[in-house]
Amino acid sequence: MFFLGLGSNLSSSFGDRFENLNLAVSYLETYYIKINKRSNFYETPSYPDIKNPKFINLVVEVSTNLSLEDLVSALIFVEEKLERKRIKKNEPRTCDIDIIDYNGKVMDFTYKNLIFKVPHEKLIYRNFVLFPLQEIAPKWIHPETKDSIDVLINKLSNEDKKSILKIKKS
Repeated sequence: MFFLGLGSNLSSSFGDRFENLNLAVSYLETYYIKINKRSNFYETPSYPDIKNPKFINLVVEVSTNLSLEDLVSALIFVEEKLERKRIKKNEPRTCDIDIIDYNGKVMDFTYKNLIFKVPHEKLIYRNFVLFPLQEIAPKWIHPETKDSIDVLINKLSNEDKKSILKIKKS
């Protein structure tokens, strides 16, 4: 079982933030990544600079026979196809895809000079991952901390709990 987090806070030549994420999900399926479950959209302030455009996020549960390297390659290709530019860390972007959970494994690896930690080390602080993940996997347990999704959400600040908005748009 694999979980991916997707986000967008910029329009692309393909459309708005919602369209970027819908296209990203469609493109993933062309790389033999089957979408098993998909959360609703969630809107949050941009992090760490709240002056940037708000993000739209979602989480998907996927299955694939791709190796980890091939999966990461496909994710980066989808981001780039949707006009993702990697210039500065945490800058606004058309598409961002992160591996939230890779079969319950905890690992660090490098791919084409990009450093990955799975699960992401700041996952436990990110409302834009935890809320959509809880929606589609209410019994999920963090592979490293062994905390349930409910415990992790309860640990969020009140501000983080209030600053996320579920949006019903397909």
